[in-house]
Amino acid sequence: MATRAPLRALWTRAEARRIYDLPFADLMFEAQTVHRRNFDPNRVQMSRLLSIKTGGCPEDCGYCSQSARMPGEKLKASKLMEVERVIDEAKKAKAGGATRYCMGAAWRSPKDRDMDMVVAMVEGVKGLGLETCMTLGMLSPDQAFRLKEAGLDYYNHNLDTSERYYSEIITTRSFADRLETLSNVRDAGMKVCAGGILGMGETVEDRVDMLVTLANLDEAPESVPINMLIPIPGTQLEGAERIDSLDFVRTIALARIMMPQSHVRLSAGRTEMSDETQALCFLAGANSIFVGETLLTADNPGEDHDASLFRRLGVEPEALDGRP
Repeated sequence: MATRAPLRALWTRAEARRIYDLPFADLMFEAQTVHRRNFDPNRVQMSRLLSIKTGGCPEDCGYCSQSARMPGEKLKASKLMEVERVIDEAKKAKAGGATRYCMGAAWRSPKDRDMDMVVAMVEGVKGLGLETCMTLGMLSPDQAFRLKEAGLDYYNHNLDTSERYYSEIITTRSFADRLETLSNVRDAGMKVCAGGILGMGETVEDRVDMLVTLANLDEAPESVPINMLIPIPGTQLEGAERIDSLDFVRTIALARIMMPQSHVRLSAGRTEMSDETQALCFLAGANSIFVGETLLTADNPGEDHDASLFRRLGVEPEALDGRP
């Protein structure tokens, strides 16, 4: 097991909740202070996400249109994308300013017969000089080590929510299964990308508890994506009530304070956020976004809109090594 980075003692739920409940101005000041100690506050990492295999997933995640168990109209399952096409798309992403390239497949876990193609994708994208990230579901220790040997930098496996609320959203794998995959990724020597989704009917305590779990791992994730639920028609959560924007910003700020050296990424849901909400998220310590028109199967603000917002805020894309 990896050794915890010597940043601070373990977080308690009570301590994290106290910070979350600070007066908004005080919370933002503390989050921005922490952010400036660790990152350039006017740089945001640009990542691109490509679905290399869409639909037909055997899991029953209540938020996902790619689940084969979804009661509504289902996405048609696709085959694994050809390696050459993945690399061509990565070249376009790099030309557009992306420094990290993420590849996602709608699997419970990769099958051994698919690993050769997945490894070739990692090697090809890595050869372009991009950081590489994949999300393929659960990983065995052997699969994790093979991806590490291929040059994979990050592996994404979100907790989604708190341990308490988890079974309300997903029943086909456990919260412990999620943690086991994160442990396998870390033991293989890869960086961890793990976060969650807000607005699924969880409580504030659930949001805080999810961040406490992440921050108290043996080593905090280097990348923490925070998603705002996009209620997709036909899914279990199609009627979920939208999370309050300021509650979302508070969660971003808490993630920044609890995991000061991690990239905190605004992920799904940015199409539902005003420019002002996104600006507050950057002020609260978010410093990574996905660029492009889509995120797997969900809409995403176009690059022109992001470029316009960045100009208005005086923000520039982060270089490959984004630390001051």
